[in-house]
Amino acid sequence: MVDRQFREPRLAEVYDAVCAGRDDFTFYLPLVMAAGSVLDVGCGTGELLHRARGAGHRGRLCGLDPAWAMLDQARSRADIEWNLGDLGSIDADQSFDLVVMTAHAFQVLLADDDIHAALATIRSLLGERGRFVFETRNPAARAWEAWTPDHAVEVVHAGALVRMVHQVDAVDGDLVTLTSTYTCPSWDAPEQSVSTLRFLDARALAAFLAGASLAVEAQFGDWDRRPIATTSPEIITVARPAGRRGTAWWSSAPG
Repeated sequence: MVDRQFREPRLAEVYDAVCAGRDDFTFYLPLVMAAGSVLDVGCGTGELLHRARGAGHRGRLCGLDPAWAMLDQARSRADIEWNLGDLGSIDADQSFDLVVMTAHAFQVLLADDDIHAALATIRSLLGERGRFVFETRNPAARAWEAWTPDHAVEVVHAGALVRMVHQVDAVDGDLVTLTSTYTCPSWDAPEQSVSTLRFLDARALAAFLAGASLAVEAQFGDWDRRPIATTSPEIITVARPAGRRGTAWWSSAPG
């Protein structure tokens, strides 16, 4: 089941405003611009692909998301392919230079079988020089400890103040469950969405990738490409098909 914050239309409408100033776009956009064909898995409102096309990308840009409310926002731009569904619904005969999962979308894969299936499909979609790039939150940084009402996000959308707060409900091994509550004076009631995220460390991620015949080519601890440290907020991974070294075209992309 898709989280309510992605399938409820009025929450999808405020998503980009709530997430304004995302640092990940400074990392991902140059990679997208350097690739001839791109699949954005969990593309949400399509903001990354919108930016790429707006910056002059002339190749194939394809967004995939299971939430129709988010894709309704994405479809404001018609010169990009938008597909409703998950990786299990995509045509396996396709090939991409770059597959990305941004906004910590990888963390919604909770069960081992879900991760294995997703990575197997991604591996089959990568071209000769293809790369899979994604990020997860570093569990050692314990980001969930800051997901409290004291760290509310407030934005003005369509002339009204929208406030979002997180409350952690449970921490069970590498799974964290939280409730996000959105309030707005113009709404008849608050909107709540419950999410569960999986926090995997770099070793576990590498093992899952290896099981899908994908090799870690590089990993970074933050969006400025600094190495992973204990306190790093992110684990940003660049993976390639195992046995295919090729030219690391992504490493020369400005960013």
